[in-house]
Amino acid sequence: MTQMIVLPHVELCPDGALFDARAGESICQNLLENGIAIEHACEMSCACTTCHVIVREGFASLEPSDEVEDDLLDKAWGLEPDSRLSCQAIVGQTPLVIEIPRYSINMVKDGKR
Repeated sequence: MTQMIVLPHVELCPDGALFDARAGESICQNLLENGIAIEHACEMSCACTTCHVIVREGFASLEPSDEVEDDLLDKAWGLEPDSRLSCQAIVGQTPLVIEIPRYSINMVKDGKR
């Protein structure tokens, strides 16, 4: 098991979280299995950007993103150099610190604040 820290998110995880993540599964799967209801509108098929996360620590341990993910990330709200689609980033043996952006592209389009 790999330690995953999720930084506080006002709606999804107000107090933050710390749990043992399963290596070989995506960040998205691990978040969902641990009660953090990250949006994943395309059901983890790498067809949207709603599961966008920022990997604050452990980014270099992840396999590089492919061209399809990179193209989608260009559309993500709040994109940063260490951004990934959580459905595509597979957890390895290195601990990770994850930040879920306050908004997803769906929320920005709908005008939610």
